[in-house]
Amino acid sequence: MPHSAQLSVTSPSAYRRFVSRRRISMMIPLALFSGAVFLFFMPFNSWGESSGPLDLSLRIHEIEVVAEFPHDPDAFTQGLLYAGDDTLFESTGIYGKSSVRKVDLRTGKVEVLEKMGDSYFGEGLTLLGERLFQVAWLTNTGFTYDLRNLSKVKPFKHHMKDGWGLATDGEVLFGSDGTSTLYRMDPRTMKVTDQHTVRYSGREVRYLNELEYINKEVWANVWQSDCIARISPKDGSLLGWILLPKLRQGLLKSGHGGIDVLNGIAWDSEKQRLFVTGKLWPKLYQIKLKPASDMSEKQIARQCLV
Repeated sequence: MPHSAQLSVTSPSAYRRFVSRRRISMMIPLALFSGAVFLFFMPFNSWGESSGPLDLSLRIHEIEVVAEFPHDPDAFTQGLLYAGDDTLFESTGIYGKSSVRKVDLRTGKVEVLEKMGDSYFGEGLTLLGERLFQVAWLTNTGFTYDLRNLSKVKPFKHHMKDGWGLATDGEVLFGSDGTSTLYRMDPRTMKVTDQHTVRYSGREVRYLNELEYINKEVWANVWQSDCIARISPKDGSLLGWILLPKLRQGLLKSGHGGIDVLNGIAWDSEKQRLFVTGKLWPKLYQIKLKPASDMSEKQIARQCLV
């Protein structure tokens, strides 16, 4: 013990104070070391578990990235959905390469893949009950798949002008065909039961693409833009915009020059997690919404109306 310490312990109270200080000084490094070990071994995905309930009170949102995950850079993503247990299902396009696949969220690994016929270009995908529904581009033909092994169950015919996006609220199907029309369909017959034209400031919101049903709204990628439109499934009114240009711009700046457009929305309703990706993107992002800076209707139109 140093000489100065001997002088400080001449009384019982002084000795207790000395011992207390020694214990604290020893505990601090131990606590820091334990915390570092915990953070090192913590599962990656727990850094971005839940970003809290979505605040949809604003009409215009930007986004923040909560977590990044690997994504197959050869996947021409056309449909995306979350099915629990960190599992995604994805529909991909391109003639001769189209597929439906089961994907591990954390690793991006394709666990099961069902290839489509070479004459089909895969498009939107949704899950209703134990079956996946998929549509194909430039045709009125779609397919259903068994959720467990992705084996084809049977084809179906729909009555949209084309097959682009699909989503469901658990009872009906919502569809898009690349126009400004949002369709409501009976999943048993695939007949259209209702349809609405989506408009913003009097202009049609064309190229509605991949769809997702989130908190009683239908969200749609607008093809060839970095925008997601929030749409009322009741009357097709436009409820707001989500602006995501920074994602694609960031990938391009990182040297990923071969990427295509933003496309793919998946919603984990249990943990309130929101995921997005794009065609040929090497990453899938968990994001959260934040208020956007003030923008005029003209600025939004230039960014989101193609």
